[in-house]
Amino acid sequence: MWEALALLLLLLLVVLPLARLARLPRPAALPPAGRAVLITGCDSGFGHLLALRLHRLGFTVFAGCLCPGGEGAQRLLREAASGSGRLRVLPLDVTRERDVAAAKEMVLSNLPETGFWGLVNNAGISTFGETGWLPMEKYEKFVDVNLLGCIRTTLAFLPLLRKYKGRMVFMSSVTAYFTLGNGIYSMTKAAIEKFCDALRLEMKKFGVLVCVIQPGNYARSTNVQPPVNAEQIWNELSEEEKAVYNKEYVQERSDFFNNILKEGCTTGHEVVDAMVDALMSPAPKARYMVAKLKEKLLVFICTVFPTVVMDSILSYALSKVKLT
Repeated sequence: MWEALALLLLLLLVVLPLARLARLPRPAALPPAGRAVLITGCDSGFGHLLALRLHRLGFTVFAGCLCPGGEGAQRLLREAASGSGRLRVLPLDVTRERDVAAAKEMVLSNLPETGFWGLVNNAGISTFGETGWLPMEKYEKFVDVNLLGCIRTTLAFLPLLRKYKGRMVFMSSVTAYFTLGNGIYSMTKAAIEKFCDALRLEMKKFGVLVCVIQPGNYARSTNVQPPVNAEQIWNELSEEEKAVYNKEYVQERSDFFNNILKEGCTTGHEVVDAMVDALMSPAPKARYMVAKLKEKLLVFICTVFPTVVMDSILSYALSKVKLT
C-alpha cells in the first residue's frame, strides 16, 4: 500500500516537471549544410530511410552498405545521381577492419566545410531461437555485427568526432530490457546500452553527444527479423536438443513469435524522426524510445519492479506454448 503510494508520488514528481518542460518552445534545429554524417547498415530499414532523409535535408551523407550492388544501395545511388554531390554510397561490412578504414579514408577525403558531424551505428541482424538451439558460431557472428561492429566504427571515427564536437547515434531496441524469443539479439542490444552509458559520460568533456534509439516492434517495416520457419529450425537442431524438444513445441514457439512480428509497425518514419532529432537538436535526448504503449509499459515494469514481476508476465505470455 505505502510502496504503491510512494511510487505514485515519485511519478508525479517526475512527470509534472517534464510536462511543463514539454510546453516550452523548442530551440531551432542545427543547420545541416556542411555537416557530414556516416550511417552504417543503409541497405534497407532505418539506415536506408535515414540516408535519404538526411540527404534531402542538406547533410553530406556517407551511406555504408553491406551489399553495394543490392537494391537498397542502387536506390541510394540513383538518389546520389540527382547532382548534389552530397550522397556517397560505400561498401561497409562493420565486421571487417579494412572496410571501416576505407570508409574513414573516404570521409576524410570528402569532408565538407563544417566537418564530420555524426556517426550513426545502425547496422544489425536478428534471429529467433532458444539458447540451446543456436550454435556458438551464431553467437559469435551476432556479437561481431551488432556489438563489435559498433565499437569498430566508433574507435575509427572518435578522433574526428572529438575534433568537430559531433554526435554519435546508436541503434538499440526495447528488447534490451526483455525478450520473447530472440535472446541473442537482446543480449547484444543490452551490451550496446552499457557501452553507450560509458561513452556518453566520457565524451561530455569533449562536447560530443551520444544518443541511443530504442525502437519497439518495427519488424514489418525493416525486415531485420523475417518470419521464422519451424521446419528449418527443427532440422538445424542438434541431436541433443531434439532429444529434449519436439516438433510441436518448435512449431508453437515459431507461431507465437511470428504473431508478434505481424503486430509490428509497417513504417519506420517515427524512428527516423528520432534519429534526425538526435543529429539536429541543440539539446538531444540521451535515449529516444519509439514504441507502442504496451512496449513502454513492459520496459517500465522491467526497470521499476522486481525481476520476478516481469518473469511472471513473460511466463504467462508463453504459458500456451508447453513442452509436452
